[in-house]
Amino acid sequence: MLKDKLLIELGTEELPPKALRQLSEAFSNSIVEQLNAAELAFTNTMSIATPRRLGIIVENLDAEQADKAVEKRGPSVDVAFDADGNPTKAAEGWARSNGITVAEAQRLTTDKGEWLLHKTVEKGQPIASLLPAMVEKALKQLPIPKPMRWGNSSYSFIRPAHTYTVMFGSELIDASVLGIQSDRHIQGHRFHSPEGFELAHVNDYLEQLRSHYVMPTIDERKSLIKSEISRISNDLNGHVVEDEALLEEVAALVEWPVALHASFSEEFLQVPKQALIVTMKDDQRYFPVEDSQGNLLPAFIFITNIESRDPQQIILGNERVVRPRLADARFFFETDKKQTLESRLKDLENVLFQKRLGTIADKSERIAGLAKIIASELGVDPNVAYRAGLLSKADLTTQMVSEFPETQGVMGYHYALNDGESSAVAEAIEQHYWPRFAGDELPATLEACAVALADKLDTMVGIFGIGQTPKGDKDPFALRRAAIGILRIIVEQNLQLDLVSLIEHAQVQLGDRLTSSTVADDVLEFLLGRFRPMYQDKGIAVDVIQAVSANRPTRPADFDKRVRAVAIFKDEPEAESLAAANKRVGNILAKVDSDIPSQIDADKLQVAEEQTLAAKIHEAQSTVAPDIESGNYEAALKRLASLQQPIDAFFDNVMVNDDDPAIRANRLALLKQLRALFLEIADISMLQ
Repeated sequence: MLKDKLLIELGTEELPPKALRQLSEAFSNSIVEQLNAAELAFTNTMSIATPRRLGIIVENLDAEQADKAVEKRGPSVDVAFDADGNPTKAAEGWARSNGITVAEAQRLTTDKGEWLLHKTVEKGQPIASLLPAMVEKALKQLPIPKPMRWGNSSYSFIRPAHTYTVMFGSELIDASVLGIQSDRHIQGHRFHSPEGFELAHVNDYLEQLRSHYVMPTIDERKSLIKSEISRISNDLNGHVVEDEALLEEVAALVEWPVALHASFSEEFLQVPKQALIVTMKDDQRYFPVEDSQGNLLPAFIFITNIESRDPQQIILGNERVVRPRLADARFFFETDKKQTLESRLKDLENVLFQKRLGTIADKSERIAGLAKIIASELGVDPNVAYRAGLLSKADLTTQMVSEFPETQGVMGYHYALNDGESSAVAEAIEQHYWPRFAGDELPATLEACAVALADKLDTMVGIFGIGQTPKGDKDPFALRRAAIGILRIIVEQNLQLDLVSLIEHAQVQLGDRLTSSTVADDVLEFLLGRFRPMYQDKGIAVDVIQAVSANRPTRPADFDKRVRAVAIFKDEPEAESLAAANKRVGNILAKVDSDIPSQIDADKLQVAEEQTLAAKIHEAQSTVAPDIESGNYEAALKRLASLQQPIDAFFDNVMVNDDDPAIRANRLALLKQLRALFLEIADISMLQ
């Protein structure tokens, strides 16, 4: 069968950079899915995505579908003919729909009867006739929240479209979309090649695109930008402040990236570097540069979309642009320092947190109170935690944070030090937002941990307490992120805190603002439910997590120890047999509808195997207890693994449901103690 290379390209005005990859992947995935559904074979695909085009290249694509043998079963012979052997209306209608007469129909005989059958060959469609509808469907499926119209057109798309090309090898396929007819014309670079070019064959597309100053993929441009900013930062004896999102966005802003560097006055370095970094990144899409000690250098790297004959003019232009923005940041910083954080607390009374939960001032007082309690439980200075909690949100009213919201917490740190607050208070103010996202660093001090936990718990208990729980993908208060943050802080800092107690303390702080009577249970369930995704992300098997979750440990650090111990135990040779035995024991005990004795009567142990198991259980109860008490669950499970042989021997040689009620009850008591021994750690019957 004839095969060739396919190109689909839609030329547009500049597409939104933050959505470019998503748009490209959605378009390519849709085309690939439709080609597969049409049973058209191909080898590789390549997504084309630049600020001014979306497209895909498909290699070694079938020129047409293969012919397909089709069998269409009709009514059964009993239904197809009446008592006189004449075709019924059902048979005639079926035959007519297939373009034949009943007499021309074949017969299909199976063990269930005989049916009318029509065999035909469905002619495969050429790619040229299939593609127009495929492209139209792919474009309609794109995630476009706000489509726009342009000119006098009735069509709508994310941006105005100007060119459309669908080619199979050297053949231009007759198709139209968004009112544009397929053409060989391809847009070049807006400035270096505004006239574009005519494409003779798809094989020439990539080479010609690059010769007209267009790099066709996001990843190609991203790789070049990454290499160039690394080279330039090395020349500046520094390194670029890493920001994957910025790198992705810049790669989606340009078709022909050229890296240059510029500088700014050192006087601006008196401003906290985070504010300067946000200014350069968010406003100008610049790459700030730091030295080896993490100090900001008075230089930045930027990406331009043209190869200028006089790059110095571009550099000077960018330096002129950034100076007023840095000057604004310096002005905000100097102005904000004239007012202390403490004096700003009254301003927080005018900032609403949630209408039923009060203002940010109310929240700050609750955070302070709860942080003080948590700090006391952790054995650190409660006054530091209280003070940091009280001032934790004060920087929200500063000009700097109002202009650059990303600097909240960071500016609180600098303003606290300026006010004469201790470094411990300042650090806790900055770090109480941590972790801000998956994988982010945790608060470094226990006082900061106390404030961070207090903030997150107050939000979670408060929002649950007024019945506004997350639903589906709607989580306006980021409670899922807060829950993971709470668990990560407690687990990774090995804090001996109990969720039940923390929730209760948060409830007390919130007082009568809460309306839900089940808030404590709801929040606990929500937090316990976050363990599964958290540990799955770490590569822990679901059955291990479920085995531990069955016991509902409410101390996250203890949950972590159990999960790690069970994960190791699962790989032990005895694990499979012991898991099966525990499942069997659980099933036996679940069927008992009478009370099971709590103690084993040694005089009623009739068989050697049950006597041995009883002795081993008694021995394990005493040897395992210290390990469980200290949280050394790995050692405890290793000891319990020695029960495998006596348990197997018991089930091989002992009838649990003995005819003698007393002996049966005693054996059930034995199994009950065995089950309880393992359940002190986890329900290993859930292990697969």
